[in-house]
Amino acid sequence: MDLTVVTYVIYLLISIGLTVWVARTLSRNGRVFIGDVLQGNEKLADAVNQLLVVGFYLVNIGFVTLYLRSSEEVDSARGLFEALSVKLGVVLLVLGVMHLGNVWVLNKMRRRGIMERQQTPPVPPQGWTAPVGA
Repeated sequence: MDLTVVTYVIYLLISIGLTVWVARTLSRNGRVFIGDVLQGNEKLADAVNQLLVVGFYLVNIGFVTLYLRSSEEVDSARGLFEALSVKLGVVLLVLGVMHLGNVWVLNKMRRRGIMERQQTPPVPPQGWTAPVGA
């Protein structure tokens, strides 16, 4: 079997495995943030969480498959490891950026929810009357 094909198979297995692991970790831990933002609405939190996971899979697996192609043919074990290290390194960086982006968005949503809960409604003026003729 051609070593380039072996490289592709190993790359896909590892990349998709990492994507699934990161998505599950984000889903499990991000649900707490989403539940807090949505003020305990568990059903809505689960739905939003699932939508985020599907989007994460689509973006990352799409990137992994687009990045599969290699311009150089792999002809040795050393070439296989070098090609894998470059490809997997880029995939890990993209997963890290996506993870940080998700955490940033969830934290921003959470902060907005906290701020909305802390705001008190305005109190009508007391002891004040409008001037006559105004």
